[in-house]
Amino acid sequence: MPSAQLARPALRRPAEVRLAGRILYLTEDPDLIARQLNGVDLAWTPAQKLRDNISTDEITPAYVCYYFDETLGEFPYLGLKAGEQFPVTRGSVKRSGFVASVAGKRRGKGSSREQSPFAELCAGIQLVVGESIERIYRENCQNLGVLTSTDFSILDRVGRGEAIPLSVFTDGEGRITRDIIEYGGLFNYNLARLRGDVLVPAITTGRRPMTIGEKIFARHWVVDAAAGRIGVPAVAPGDEGFVVTDVRFSHEYVTPMAAIFFDQLVGKDAPLNDPSSIFFFRDHLTFLKDAMSQERIDEGLLDVAAQLEVKQREFAAAKGVKLYGELGLGRHGSEAICHSKILEAHALPGQLIIGSDSHTPHAGAIGCVAFGVGTTAVFNSWITRDVRVQVPPSFRVVVRGRKPDNVTAKDFMLQVLRHPYVKNGDAIGQIVEYAGNAVEALSVDERATMTNMAAEVGAFTGIVAPDAKSVEHLVREHGMSRAQAEHLCEGLDADLDAAYVTCIEIDASTLKPMIALPGDPGNGLEIGELGGPVRIDIAYAGSCTAGKREDMDMYARVFREALSRGRRVAPGVQCYIQCGSQDVFRYCQAQGHDRVFREVGATFIEPSCGACINAGPGVSRHKTDVTISAINRNFPGRSGPGQLYLASPYTVAASAIAGFITAWEPEGASRGL
Repeated sequence: MPSAQLARPALRRPAEVRLAGRILYLTEDPDLIARQLNGVDLAWTPAQKLRDNISTDEITPAYVCYYFDETLGEFPYLGLKAGEQFPVTRGSVKRSGFVASVAGKRRGKGSSREQSPFAELCAGIQLVVGESIERIYRENCQNLGVLTSTDFSILDRVGRGEAIPLSVFTDGEGRITRDIIEYGGLFNYNLARLRGDVLVPAITTGRRPMTIGEKIFARHWVVDAAAGRIGVPAVAPGDEGFVVTDVRFSHEYVTPMAAIFFDQLVGKDAPLNDPSSIFFFRDHLTFLKDAMSQERIDEGLLDVAAQLEVKQREFAAAKGVKLYGELGLGRHGSEAICHSKILEAHALPGQLIIGSDSHTPHAGAIGCVAFGVGTTAVFNSWITRDVRVQVPPSFRVVVRGRKPDNVTAKDFMLQVLRHPYVKNGDAIGQIVEYAGNAVEALSVDERATMTNMAAEVGAFTGIVAPDAKSVEHLVREHGMSRAQAEHLCEGLDADLDAAYVTCIEIDASTLKPMIALPGDPGNGLEIGELGGPVRIDIAYAGSCTAGKREDMDMYARVFREALSRGRRVAPGVQCYIQCGSQDVFRYCQAQGHDRVFREVGATFIEPSCGACINAGPGVSRHKTDVTISAINRNFPGRSGPGQLYLASPYTVAASAIAGFITAWEPEGASRGL
């Protein structure tokens, strides 16, 4: 960072804060929300049920995130569903003088998009309250200077306009988090840290048995940044500090806002710290033109979204950062979805990786600690190359036994997501370590489905101990010698006496193909529990979660069997197959999968996040549309206005052939087709 910026004072907040304004209660009753937006202050009681599971997709729907400045203040909660209505309109929150916003359990789940708390902040919200608050969203709030609390008693004090001690918001927090809150955000805190005005607490944890994640944190712990001293003997849950990153990446939804922060606060000509370990991706919106409604185009949103690509491309060129861009030459796709390419080409066992997306844990499939962060954390990492952490506790998901042939890692995860420990929010912010012989039997691609969906668990990250399959991955993808690959994997297993807060045990042999009902990935059922046929209009097979080589093999296996019996995609069903990277696209061509997809009546499209982010072929157009999808989440509005069911690649392909939701049965077994 330039010395002129280091000389800038980083001022602390006053010891008391006074939040002068109204309180917005995000209830399940749309009429109660509408009354508040029309000027009526709600005398809230617990009998008036607050909305649980408000996702960042609802706080700032995908199209809102095309904006990356204070304009976002016009849009908070536009996607919020109360009952069957969407009671918040553009500008209504900002006009109403709210300073606090209140919700129920698991507030801010889903995407890591910092646009959500930034939109709230720009609309005047200075305090967010929830029964529980998701880890990334909470950190994004803190990094921006938005106060957070799970203590509902604070609302009476806000309502009376009292001066509230800042300690109310910092009590119980670690030293670094307290300092970030007291300095009003991460950037001001880092100014103070780099000037030596605040001290990072030293690690005092003695040697102890550690989990895989704890071992990786210990190896990356920043002891003395100026002297380049990295690594401590051990860490334990609750230890707070900074860890040096091996890889940092962001995509076009996040890079432009981070670039604006960098230009304004650091300087347009300032260099990034180690740009060779930074990667940018144009992977979310390459098919947007094919999915955006004419109404949105007429509003100018396509032009607004185009500026994201321009800003990222120009910043990458100016700073010397590798950009995985869109294909051009009449091809809509991207070089790769960020998570796919990071695992294919950059992630190594034992690394620490941060990305601007909640599905960054994808790389945990080969034993990385990979986790999502928000815009402010990305921007600060360009300056310092490190990121703040508080070591999370770990829990285990142990899957044992031999799974049926038509059960996949996605079915494992839909089973995990409906477990009470996860549904109640107890797993928020923890590391989920997947183990057991059924996990060991999975390929790296299938393990990536499980670590990727640690985001839906609400976990800090997901991880699998590297083993012989990880070695094979490194030899194949990175061209390493076997000896090099084995060396990287050494020591990356949990100690026998490592501590876990709980263990979820699953018997794979008893599992059946699963489905998640519309609205939340935790709405899991066995397909046989649906109670009758559910017709479908769209079958979407792809995304980072389900666009890997083995996913393509699954789609092709089902479709080849269907073709052998003279079956094709059912009349009236639109079926899309979308890869996660150009490597996977070329694999499909080499295997002949692309010809199978075309022959069966599916549309084979090139890599992009696409329909998963409501920005590509496969999105629904009407509320009555029913989609079966292999993506990772199905929050309201996530992939259009219709009803979105989640399922495995096998189930999506089988349902496309049947025209209704059904499990795939391998040849020789009784069929649901």
